[in-house]
Amino acid sequence: MKIGDLYFSFTNPSLFMLLTLSLVLLLFYFVTKKGGGKSVPNAWQSLVELIYDFVPNPVNEQIGGLSGNVKQKFFPRISVTFTFSLFRNPQGMIPYSFTVTSHFLITLGLSFSLFIGITIVGFQKNGLHFLSFSLPAGVPLPLAPFLVLLELIPHCFRALSSGIRLFANMMAGHSSVKILSGFALTVKSR
Repeated sequence: MKIGDLYFSFTNPSLFMLLTLSLVLLLFYFVTKKGGGKSVPNAWQSLVELIYDFVPNPVNEQIGGLSGNVKQKFFPRISVTFTFSLFRNPQGMIPYSFTVTSHFLITLGLSFSLFIGITIVGFQKNGLHFLSFSLPAGVPLPLAPFLVLLELIPHCFRALSSGIRLFANMMAGHSSVKILSGFALTVKSR
């Protein structure tokens, strides 16, 4: 598909991300449509409630100093990222399926979007005081610019390392399964 000078293509990752989205939306739709209003939840309702209740705990631990309203603003983005990873990664174990997070660009896109969002919100809430996280207390003023620069470099590489870690974990898992299944076939045929 061509829009202006840009070309867009529908690839395997696009297809499997749409399949994951459809699966999650169908699960949530049927659970809330069929199970809503019952006093005793069924197994599917319990699963959705478990997913929904699991996400706020790490959010509260990581951004504990903020008020409840601010934490709730971050909840949808973190919940969607968690649910996407939770449903997408195991689907790669299905034969002839495709694991989207085994692509480096997908994991980098996820990690950089979170990193950019966190940085924007940090500057919106704190202004230039957001940079004070990289300046230890009691530092002499002439050293402050150098220390801020030295601390910003690892902060920026955090997004890159998050994407690399997810990609490497998925590739290592797939490689291990392939090696072990090949070994099992070899042993079985003897």
